[in-house]
Amino acid sequence: MSDESAKAEVLAMFRAATPEATDAPIDQWRAGFEEMAAKLALPTDLVIEALDCGGVPCLKVTAPGARADRLVIHYHSGGYVMGSANAYREFAGRLSKAANAPVILPDYRLAPENPYPAAAEDGLAVYEWALAQTGADNLLLSGDSAGGGLCMATLMNARDRGLALPVGGIGIGPLLDLAGEGGSANIDTDPLIARELIVGMGAVYIGERDPHDHPLASPLWGQHHGLPPILLMASSTEALRDDSVRMATSIAEAKGRVRLSLYDDQIHIFPFFPMLQAASEAMNEIADFAHACFGE
Repeated sequence: MSDESAKAEVLAMFRAATPEATDAPIDQWRAGFEEMAAKLALPTDLVIEALDCGGVPCLKVTAPGARADRLVIHYHSGGYVMGSANAYREFAGRLSKAANAPVILPDYRLAPENPYPAAAEDGLAVYEWALAQTGADNLLLSGDSAGGGLCMATLMNARDRGLALPVGGIGIGPLLDLAGEGGSANIDTDPLIARELIVGMGAVYIGERDPHDHPLASPLWGQHHGLPPILLMASSTEALRDDSVRMATSIAEAKGRVRLSLYDDQIHIFPFFPMLQAASEAMNEIADFAHACFGE
């Protein structure tokens, strides 16, 4: 399959999973996401275990040969209202191989049943559990879309609580600003993500709160000093591009170590889809970053 054919296939999968109306019942959004993820073939050689991690149900996914003394926590996408650990098993298998470590997938609580700060609380609870298992030097955080925002929020939360920080953090197309103020021209041309969707899902999560006042929901509006090395990756043509651009600028201004990697002409959370050439390239970049963070 050519890369252009793969892109068309992924775009069709994404559109088929998305209800036509943004105000469709949440069950439709969730079912569509799970059906899309189920189309990705799951390797038979992965070891998958159900765990309770600090009171949060999780899946632990281990690729063959991954080191047992390390952990990666990956927070899944879904705008804080959908997505699941189960939907991310295939992705976690590739991430486990790239990072040479088992991957913990938290099933953090979702809105509207569990609005903010439920997801942020669960994100920290899983981090504290993992910290007790491996120590900070053997721990890496990751997340995509809303999960990328939750990853950054967890790092900031851990820092502010005086906890030891992991060796690094990865944000893949992270949702960092629930106010949707990126200002990118892509906001009008992205085939999947519109400002209405960003703000609408954000409102389901944080209610009538002002995103600017809640950095654990909108990490862009927090303080970005004292963080571990950060890798931010996004498509140069996606609506959330400027969330990563602005976050990278802020981290750099706070004297932090950050790498911003923009991939041309990809859709949102493109590394989730293994048929894309850019997904393989992104995993190679993640592998390089993880190995550097772990001192390999």
